Amino acid sequence: MRFLDDAQLPPNLVTWLKERGHEAWHVEDFELRDANDPEIWAKSCLLESHLITKDEDFVAIRERASSGPTVVWLRIGNAVNRVLIPWFAKAFAATVHAIESGAAVVEVK
Repeated sequence: MRFLDDAQLPPNLVTWLKERGHEAWHVEDFELRDANDPEIWAKSCLLESHLITKDEDFVAIRERASSGPTVVWLRIGNAVNRVLIPWFAKAFAATVHAIESGAAVVEVK
């Protein structure tokens, strides 16, 4: 699978995803750290990658779109890497299953 991580997520999450055999990028890889949501959405569509974000705005964008990447919406407050990555890891298998099942939005709590 391919993933694009939004600006509020750590680049270490990209490393974690790559270590598990996925293609992954952070918006910083494309100089999009300060880009607006439509620019990030367009990049995710171009890459044919699922968008991992903490930003609810992308949920709204996906709900209005007739197609596009799955939005993986992380519902966790500010968290350091040593907390965020293990938290996400626990939900990752279910997240992948939801993506493979065609979910437009996967909410990770």
